[in-house]
Amino acid sequence: MITSQAFAGKRYAVLGLARSGLSVVESLLASGAHVMAWDNRNEPRETVEGRVELADPVSADISGYEAVVVSPGVPLNTHPIAEAAARAGVPVIGDIELFARARADLPAHLVVGITGTNGKSTTTSLVAHLLRSAAVPVSVGGNIGVPILGQKPLGAGGVYVLELSSYQIDLTQSLDCEVAALLNITPDHLDRYGEFAIYAASKARLFDMLGPGHVAVFGEGDDETAAIARSQLRRSDLKDCIIADGADLAHQQPGWPSLQGPHNLQNAGVSVAIASSLGLSASQWERALPTFRGLPHRMERVAEAGGVLFINDSKATNPASAAPALAAFPPSPGPSGPNPRIHWILGGLPKGDNLDECRPFFRNIAAAYTIGDAGPLFAEILAPYTSVNRSEMLGEAVREAMAAARPGDVVMLSPACASFDQFRDFEARGDQFRQIVEALLEPQPSTGERG
Repeated sequence: MITSQAFAGKRYAVLGLARSGLSVVESLLASGAHVMAWDNRNEPRETVEGRVELADPVSADISGYEAVVVSPGVPLNTHPIAEAAARAGVPVIGDIELFARARADLPAHLVVGITGTNGKSTTTSLVAHLLRSAAVPVSVGGNIGVPILGQKPLGAGGVYVLELSSYQIDLTQSLDCEVAALLNITPDHLDRYGEFAIYAASKARLFDMLGPGHVAVFGEGDDETAAIARSQLRRSDLKDCIIADGADLAHQQPGWPSLQGPHNLQNAGVSVAIASSLGLSASQWERALPTFRGLPHRMERVAEAGGVLFINDSKATNPASAAPALAAFPPSPGPSGPNPRIHWILGGLPKGDNLDECRPFFRNIAAAYTIGDAGPLFAEILAPYTSVNRSEMLGEAVREAMAAARPGDVVMLSPACASFDQFRDFEARGDQFRQIVEALLEPQPSTGERG
C-alpha cells in the first residue's frame, strides 16, 4: 500500500468504510496516524475495531483533526458531515487528495488524471495498456474501482493512471497531474449538483490544479468541454494543450476489435495523445491498440451465435453514453434499402425524461425492448420510430430479442439508465445479461426416448 510520513502523528476521521474508505484507514494507520472511523453498517466497522477510534465524526469532537476523509459516494450537498466539519474548521477530502499529499514520499513518477462523463474507464484502461505494452510500470486506480492507496508503490519511472469522477475531484485540492484529460461533459448527477453548470465546473477543477509545464488533453464534441479547453489553450505555462478526436486514427479502427464506434475512436485519440505526451513512439502505441481487451459492461462482446452478436453495455447509465453504442452499428445495405441491425434493450431508473442524445441513431434500431421504471416512457418515445416490445424484465427482453434477431443483427443491452430499480448496480445488471445470453444459447438436451 501507499504510505507517507506526511500523515504520521496526525489525526484523521474517515467516514464510509467501503473499498476506498478501508484502504484509507489502512494507509493512515501504516503511516502512523491516529484514525477515527465510522460506517453505518456493522460489518465494515468490525474489520477495523480495536485499531481505530470508532465514532461518527458528525457527532464526535473532531477539533484539531487534519481532515475528514469521506467516500466519494457521501453526498456533501445533503450529508451533515459537511456542516460538522465546517463548524470544527476541518477540511473534507477524499482518498485522491491523500494520494496527492503522499506523492513526495514516492519514487520519481508521473500521474495521469482522466475525467469525463462517459468513457473514463475505457480510456484509463487503454492508457495503462499502451504504457504496459511499452514496458512502462503502471498502477491504475480511482473511480475504476481500485483504491489507489491500496496499490503497491511503483518504482522510479512508474506512471499512476487515475480515473477521476466529479465526486472525487470535489474532494481533491492539490492533485497536480503531469497529464490531465477531459473526455466530455453531458448532464449527469444533477440530483447532487442541482445545475449542469455546477457539474461542469467540478470537472474543470482538475485543470485548476494543473501546474506549469504539464499537459492538458481534451476530447472534442460538447460545448462545456470546449469551453474548458479554450481556457487552458490561453495558458502560456503549459507544456502542451491537445484537442484529440481520433479522426487521424479512423483508418486503423477496423483493426481494433474492442474499440469500435465513434466514442471509442475519441477514447483512442485521447489515449494516444496521453501516451505520446509521456514519450511513447507511434510504433509503440500502434502495436498495442489492436491487442486491447475491452472492459466488462462497456461494449463487451458476450457471444456471437448464428451470425448474431450479443453486446453487454450495461455501463451506459444515461442516454449520452448509450448513444455511441447505437452509433457503432449502422444499418447494413439491403436490396430495398438499409436494414437496421440493433435489437436495443433499454430502461431502468431514468436520469431524465427523454432520449434526445440517442435520437440521431434511431434509424439503426431494428426493434426496442424496454425494461424497468423507464420502460413505459421509453416505449412511448420510440414507438413512432421502431417496433417496441414492453418487456419489463431483462430475461424476457433477451428472449424476445434473440427470437427476432437475424444473421448480421446485434442484440445489445445499453440501458441509458441507472440500474437501481431492479439491480444492485450496473455490474450486476450486466452479469445477469451475460448469464441469460449464455443460458439461452446453451444447447438443450434431447428429450427423446432411447430405444
